[in-house]
Amino acid sequence: MGKKKELGKESADEPHLEAMQGPTLKYPKAVFFIISNEFCERFCYYGMRTILSLYLVQWLMYSEDTATVVYHAFAAFCYFTPIIGAIIADSWLGRFKTILILSIVYAIGSISIALSAIPDFIPPEAFTFVGLVLIGLGTGGIKPCVSAFGGDQFIVPAQEAQLQKYFSVFYLSINGGSLVSTFITPILREDVKCFGQNGCYSLAFGVPAILMVLSIVIFVAGKPLYKSKKPEGNIVLRVCQCIGRGIVMRVKNRKGEKREHWLDHAEDKYDKKLIADVKITLNVLTMFLTVPIFWALYDQQGSRWTFQATRMTGDMGGWTIKPDQMQVVNPLLIVIMIPVFEAVIYPLFKKINILQKPLTKMGVGGVLAGLSFVLSALVELFIKPTEAIIPMGGEAQLRVFNTLNCPIIISATGDVEIDAFEIEPLQAWENLHIAAQNSKTFKIKAKPGERCDPRLLETELDVGVIEWTAQSYALHDGVGSSPIIKISETSIDSPQKSQNGNGKVKVLVNAKDDGDNVVEFKGKTAHTFTVTGEAAFSDIFEFEPDNYEILLNGQIIDSKYAIKVGGVYTFVINEMNNEVFQMTITPESSLNILWQIPQYFVMTAGEILFSVTGLEFAFTQAPLSMKSVLVAGWYIAVAVGNMVVIFVAEAKIFNEQIWEYLLFAGLEFIAMIILFLQALLYKYVTIASDEDAEEAKQEKVILESERL
Repeated sequence: MGKKKELGKESADEPHLEAMQGPTLKYPKAVFFIISNEFCERFCYYGMRTILSLYLVQWLMYSEDTATVVYHAFAAFCYFTPIIGAIIADSWLGRFKTILILSIVYAIGSISIALSAIPDFIPPEAFTFVGLVLIGLGTGGIKPCVSAFGGDQFIVPAQEAQLQKYFSVFYLSINGGSLVSTFITPILREDVKCFGQNGCYSLAFGVPAILMVLSIVIFVAGKPLYKSKKPEGNIVLRVCQCIGRGIVMRVKNRKGEKREHWLDHAEDKYDKKLIADVKITLNVLTMFLTVPIFWALYDQQGSRWTFQATRMTGDMGGWTIKPDQMQVVNPLLIVIMIPVFEAVIYPLFKKINILQKPLTKMGVGGVLAGLSFVLSALVELFIKPTEAIIPMGGEAQLRVFNTLNCPIIISATGDVEIDAFEIEPLQAWENLHIAAQNSKTFKIKAKPGERCDPRLLETELDVGVIEWTAQSYALHDGVGSSPIIKISETSIDSPQKSQNGNGKVKVLVNAKDDGDNVVEFKGKTAHTFTVTGEAAFSDIFEFEPDNYEILLNGQIIDSKYAIKVGGVYTFVINEMNNEVFQMTITPESSLNILWQIPQYFVMTAGEILFSVTGLEFAFTQAPLSMKSVLVAGWYIAVAVGNMVVIFVAEAKIFNEQIWEYLLFAGLEFIAMIILFLQALLYKYVTIASDEDAEEAKQEKVILESERL
């Protein structure tokens, strides 16, 4: 084999190599610049990606489905562009120039997103998408170049041991950058105030952008020390050309000479060794047909699982876990669990003789990924009782508040029927499912109850509802000596829970006059706003969970009221008698966010069995000369997996998230049945030598580093 011939040549120069392996052969200092560059770049990428889905919902006001589509479209793009970057580097510019140019593109994209989050500065949506495209080109384009460029700095085989340590440190720098940024950027997003607003997306995106600029500075600083190889052509491009030639010639020769394999028709232009290697590689790649489904589940940690976390409580007593911070669990578990698998679990499997073949391990890993989505569906089941009830198509929500100091009986007939209902003072009536197409106006009768001013008469009032919308009205008696039952202007409600883990508050004030009324909520922090009108609703505000004292125009109205994580409330304040009523529109989130840890744990175990084993399988079963083709195949699988998520999110098959989780779990189980059937027919290839096996493992580490 080619490897043995190389070893034979090297043996002739053993004295020279022994001399090179002595103390005169120093560890290349250039790699420290490359490793530092990688830490900063991964900090930027994972910091930005961690908060991206929440940014799309909270800042750009997208729905969770639309945000999921954008998030996974971006992820798919990031895994298509590495193939372009590899071709550019290997065929034209070389690795140094490719990394430098695309890193600048990357930095511009990061800065663009940071600027888009500054209020009223630039068009946020346009600059966000420009930024995402540039980041996708940058991070994807440099992905296949950086680790390999670091490897170029070593003299092999003289520095083989040092090279292996480099890849270990390189992998550590990736995980270090992702761990730190995944923890820090959610804090910047929520806890730092800027531009007069709670939370600071511009800083949360800005810090990763600064780290990306720093990575370029570090990378350029090491230029005098780098060893750069000239472009030698890209094997992926050659393989694609060979396959294309085989297809074209097979069609042309369909009535001519029969060949054993359709690729043999490319022998007129490509040598037999390349064709043989392509055949083996294609055989291995067919075993990756189910890989995209695994990545469809895996990459939802940053979208669907993060949105699920927003509907849970992260309260740990004196500290709160933010929804997007839960993404740190996966890389943290990876760092812990891989050594455990290598030192304990795999030796145990070997001792009892189970899961010894790579494809079997991959199948079990895929099943675990499916089970993690069953667990997420179970968590969703427990979240459901605290979920917001949102008006759907063909319906509207209506709430009518009574701000008077006596009961009012309301009723309606016709298009909307309301059985006579007595609303106690400062209480409310609600119907969460009123049939409505577009908009509808109807009349309700408001009749004074007992204890009301005898001058109040039964009144007919106009009420309007709008499809897909939750609305509130307030009944009041007006200001002056001749009271009459009146109804306020409509107020749009927002029953959805806060994406930040806060409580949402609206205030309705029945005032002594129609002037300005200053309302203040005092807890650990204070929130002050003005409500204008004799019976008027405030805007909707987000408050940190706490117990709050309520003041109206500087006067304490009543005792403290609890605002809890995820709760949505309307406070009715009657200035006449200093009374307050707290109505819960949506109950607080009661399920703790730590209940997501089991699904993260099972997914991480599945990742180790499926992804890490899959990479080792690829590099031990295909020719090592085809490693770039395997890299390309793996990237395409990740990209296609994200496209599957986009399809499901856009199809909007289910109204409830629990069924979507179970759908993905079912797809993964079906995919693993297919993989197990493929495994039964697959014949494993034995690596020719220990050196080949070791090189295959090394290449597996490279690919795993590039995937991250």
